[in-house]
Amino acid sequence: MPTSPRSSHGSAPCRLEWRPSRWLLAALLTLSLLAPLAVLGSGLPRLLAWPLALAAAIGGGVRAWREAGRAPRQLVLGTGSGPDVLDGQPLQACELAWRGPLAFIHALDAHGRSHRLVWWPDTLPPPRRRELRLVAALRAASRPTRSMAP
Repeated sequence: MPTSPRSSHGSAPCRLEWRPSRWLLAALLTLSLLAPLAVLGSGLPRLLAWPLALAAAIGGGVRAWREAGRAPRQLVLGTGSGPDVLDGQPLQACELAWRGPLAFIHALDAHGRSHRLVWWPDTLPPPRRRELRLVAALRAASRPTRSMAP
């Protein structure tokens, strides 16, 4: 009777590319158009409302422009003994969280700087989303469990 080959204990690292979300950009642009209307529709005196509406429109547009101009990032999540790497630099700590369809990464680099990345559904296709969920489950299972005993 043939035996199946043993599977390896390690897994290949998860490689992800982060890029700005078009959905987020559309939301920011929509809010930058609606915020001035909300200010003008409020009970503020017109002398204050118009400059505030202009500031809201400019602020929203600048935020959308900055978000659109962010460079793509490369993240490699090690599943075993391999380190996590962001843009070729090793990370001290890297945590993954999910909130509905959004995936959040909070990482600390070797210099202690904090990096936060969010994958929206339009930037993370379903196969990569599944891979990331599997890696997160594998990483959670490999972490030592905390004891309830004193």
